[in-house]
Formats: sequence, structure tokens, C-alpha cells
Amino acid sequence: MKKRCGWCEKDQMYKDYHDQEWGVPLHDDLKIFEFLILESMQAGLSWYTILKKRTHFKEAFDQFDPNKIAHYNNEKIENLLTNPGIIRNKAKVNAAVKNAQAFLRIKELFGSFDHYIWQFTNGKTIHNAWRDMKDIPSHSSESDALSKDLKQRGFNFVGTTICYAHMQATGMINDHLVDCFRYNEITALS
Repeated sequence: MKKRCGWCEKDQMYKDYHDQEWGVPLHDDLKIFEFLILESMQAGLSWYTILKKRTHFKEAFDQFDPNKIAHYNNEKIENLLTNPGIIRNKAKVNAAVKNAQAFLRIKELFGSFDHYIWQFTNGKTIHNAWRDMKDIPSHSSESDALSKDLKQRGFNFVGTTICYAHMQATGMINDHLVDCFRYNEITALS
């Protein structure tokens, strides 16, 4: 049996996410954007809730295409707010539109969103060495800086805790526990 981080033992969907995605260094702008949208939708909820709805989010939000989302009008937003497959929070849906617009501005300014966001970890994965889940922080100086900068650039629902979770999910920070089988695999990837 593989030793995993304790948070993912709920069911096979969670294990698959942990084993295949969480912590893998991402450099694809569209996947990074997808995680930004999903993380902002998570605010105040569990990641498990978001993962269960991920397919619905992908369909409702045009495959997380920031070019389309940036141009959503009131009719599209109202339609999203009646979709039972997603989180129907008006502030979060409006933030997704605003964040898509800000994402595209950053992409234009930096050449890619990947180039922009990875500067907060000097282009490398930060490898922590946690032995117990209770030791894993909810934010760091890097997530504080990212959150502040994203907000200044027009993003919403990007507090430091959300940014830290995003950095964990996209491999900017390796927070697999050291006895988890993925810890060394992620270290080797980066």
C-alpha cells in the first residue's frame, strides 16, 4: 500500500487527484488559470467540494478559456448563477470574469502567465519537509507577496491562503509529507 498525505484518503477521486495532479509543477497557462478559478471558488469551502464539481465548472466556464470568460455579459453570468453543478455565488462568478480579464493583461505584459507567477518562487519549486499535516502552514511569505500583487493587478478572491493552496496545487510549493510516496516523485520532477 502506498503511503499518502492523510488529507486525500476520503475516496478514489481524492486519491487520484493527490497521486496525479497535486504538486506537479505546472507551466501551462490554461491549466494555471483553471486552478486559479477553482481555488477562488473554494474560498470558504472544501477542496473536495470543488473537485466533485470540477467537470461541471469546466463545462460551465467554457473549458476555462480566459478569452471567453473575460467577455461574459450579464446574461451569461445570470445563467451561471442558475447552474446547480457549480458554486452559485454571485461574487465568485463575477470574480471569475474579472480575474480572466486581469489574467489576460498579465499574460500580455509578461509574455505568459507562467512566467509571471513562477517569479514568486524564483522559477523553482519550494520543497518543504513536513512530517505532520498539522505543521503545514496556510500561507507563506511567497503566497503573501503573490496575493498582494494579484490584488493590485485587479484579481479578486486571491487572499494569501487561496494563493498558498494554488501554489501547492500547481507545484510551486511541494507540501507532500516526506513519508508520502509523491514527495520524492515531485522533487524529481522539479
